[in-house]
Amino acid sequence: MHSLTASDVGTKCGLFEISKFGDEYFTFLTKCEDPKACTILLRGPSKDILNEVERNLQDAMGVARNVLFHPRLSPGGGATEMAVSVGLFQRAKSIEGVAQWPYRAVAEAMEVIPRTLIQNAGSSPIRVLTQLRAKHAEGQYSWGVDGDAGKIVDMKEYRVWEPQAVKMQSLKTAIESACLLLRVDDIVAAKAAKQASGPIGGGGEE
Repeated sequence: MHSLTASDVGTKCGLFEISKFGDEYFTFLTKCEDPKACTILLRGPSKDILNEVERNLQDAMGVARNVLFHPRLSPGGGATEMAVSVGLFQRAKSIEGVAQWPYRAVAEAMEVIPRTLIQNAGSSPIRVLTQLRAKHAEGQYSWGVDGDAGKIVDMKEYRVWEPQAVKMQSLKTAIESACLLLRVDDIVAAKAAKQASGPIGGGGEE
């Protein structure tokens, strides 16, 4: 660890220049040898559009980062959620008693994503969801919802993919949140039952 000196700065820069865009000046170091960093300069007609472009860029960089650290993709358009839902419904059928209801509850919750896509496109959720459920029951797990037309399509052909890491984390967070709410509900219910029953042993003043 040593202090920065003049010999450490700009030793591998091929061109140093200053340019003005709008009312601001920007410094550019280009034609560098073995560069380790880069700058993305966004330009637009207004600050609102620039802010939107910046948000889109940050989302894209986040997706690239997730894929880099976890190089697996899942089909988008609600296809992954529907595949999980159909699988859980099939699993619930093989379980007897109340133990099957958690599977059914999660399966129904997973259908919210494709149903919302269908509703946003202005199509009939019941009809399209039935078609999508039938496709997945046949083993065609890559089929999802076209968010523009509101119809079911093969996401492989549409090349709509989402990072699997995001899908996995969403499922984990949702299940953990549901478990937390159930624990809190059990505690509140137990406390209310205890207060209603009164002191154990009964009796009063004589």
